[in-house]
Amino acid sequence: MVRDRQAGATREALLRAAERLFAERGVHAVANRHISRAAGQGNNAAVTYHFGTKGDLVRAIAARHAESIERSRLRMMDTIADSMDLRDWVACAVRPVTEHVESLGAPSWYGRFIAQTTADPALRMLMSEAFMAASPSMGLLQKGLNRCLPDLPTVVHAERVAMTRHLITHMVAERERALADGAPTARASWREAADGLIDVIVALWRAPVSDDVCQS
Repeated sequence: MVRDRQAGATREALLRAAERLFAERGVHAVANRHISRAAGQGNNAAVTYHFGTKGDLVRAIAARHAESIERSRLRMMDTIADSMDLRDWVACAVRPVTEHVESLGAPSWYGRFIAQTTADPALRMLMSEAFMAASPSMGLLQKGLNRCLPDLPTVVHAERVAMTRHLITHMVAERERALADGAPTARASWREAADGLIDVIVALWRAPVSDDVCQS
């Protein structure tokens, strides 16, 4: 049991160190030895021993946060049920993420970690698969958006899903970075930051569609 606790503590230290370093420097700029050193481990093979490949480590970091976000999103969806208010569904995309990052305190690194990994061509598909596997609520979210916007062309819907994802990812990362650096922020709280994101994303989904797209 003592050995298991020690192994668990080592894994947690490695996860925390890797998340911070990946967030600050990018995944490919960080070697396993950097992670081991930052986690207080003398063995440079500790990352490989506990996680395997760097891709496996990235998945483990994402999974470390996914459960909390998923629980929060499912609770919100239970509350709004079959709402036909677009803002309700957009809030289900935004608030579970902002509330989770707020719960981590400052400084935190999750927002910047997600921004770094999803912007990396070699990791984008890996992260997409990890999110879909850990987040059945995303399918419910898509259905809710479809009900609110039944006439939106499929290609436009897919495009605006991607735009929504980028807005949430990068605006959360920017605020997280500012808080970590003690820099000014546009909004006084995470709740207000979420309000602003929801306003913009609702407007994005309601934006007119060009005639040539509608006719294609």
